[in-house]
Formats: sequence, C-alpha cells, structure tokens
Amino acid sequence: MPTAAPYRYEAKAWKTGLSRIAGVDEAGRGPLAGPVVAAAVVIAPDRRIRGLADSKVLPSERREELFAVIHERAVAVGVGIVDHLTIDRINILEATRVAMGQALAALAVAPDLIITDFVALRACPCPQRNLVDGDARCASVAAASIVAKVTRDRLMREVDVQFPDYGFAKHKGYATAEHLAAIDRHGLCPLHRRSFVSEWRQGVLFVSGPED
Repeated sequence: MPTAAPYRYEAKAWKTGLSRIAGVDEAGRGPLAGPVVAAAVVIAPDRRIRGLADSKVLPSERREELFAVIHERAVAVGVGIVDHLTIDRINILEATRVAMGQALAALAVAPDLIITDFVALRACPCPQRNLVDGDARCASVAAASIVAKVTRDRLMREVDVQFPDYGFAKHKGYATAEHLAAIDRHGLCPLHRRSFVSEWRQGVLFVSGPED
C-alpha cells in the first residue's frame, strides 16, 4: 500500500487554534481533452481519515472507497470545474486557480488556513501554504486530490458515451497511444483542448500520464 500522507501540517495549525484547514488540489491539468477539476476538503481534528494518499498512487477502487469516506467524515467538501473552452482561453494554470477558487467557495465552512499542492492562489480570504508534492505530504491535500480525481474520472466516463470513438472512459483524455490514434482517425471532438493539441503537435507540450 502507498504511504499515507501525514497530518503534520494540520496538527501544527490545530495547535495554534486554526481548526478549519482546507486542503486543495486538482486533477486534469495534463490531458488533451476535458475539464480541470479542483477540490477542497476540511477535516476535523477528531475525525481524521486514515489511509489518505496522493490519488496518483492509489488504485481506482481504493480512490472510490476513500471518496465515499471523505464525504461521510469531512467537515466540508467543495468542488470546482473549469471546462476545456476556458482552459484554451485563459491557460491551464489560471483555469486551475479558478477551479480551486470555486472549490473553496463551495465549502460549507470558511477555512482558517488553505494548503495547496504548490499552486499559489490570489485574493485568498485567509492565509495559505503552497507545498511541493502537497498531495503526498499533507493528508487534507491528499483528500482533495482524491475527490478531484474521482470526480473528473466520473465526468470523463460520462462523456465517453457521447463521444465513444476516443476512449475517454479508459484514458480520461490523456495523450495515450490509443487516444492519439483516435485523434488521427477521427480528428478533434468538441471536448478537446485546442491549445493543448496544437502544442502537442508542435512537440512543445509535455503531457503526463493518465493517473495524474
């Protein structure tokens, strides 16, 4: 089993009286198609969730299990979704920030501290900390990564029904050999990020794997 992310950063904040720590992360920065999804999760000190880890290292079945536990035990869960058209218009980093802002706004409680997976947010309502590899180092961020990943994967399985020629249910829009072959055969569908495909064709876009 992957190493569970610790509550080190939350525990330090809890000791200072900051009780509502919002972990924030995203899924879908790298794909050639579909939205970017962000999540924010607040976990109470007395309702810690065990086994949280970076969503990329968890099997899909375990992510689904933890997704349900997070929604059952967390103080609050918020999700933000920014579509492919907006990504093309404002770029993926800004779209990620917008999605994270939406996720925070969707929380049922106002956070005292925000911890992100190394994305600095503008106009935050409270202090923030941006951690390198936050989804592996901070339990709340790991929880957010799981919620974002499961939510996005479900969305991509839904659009696979609408666009069955591309295999979205399998690769979730990432640049796998199967996906690239489908683009060669069928061209782009309405869900493709035109800016990403253009950069990929020019050889200037690094595209990470399907579990990112």
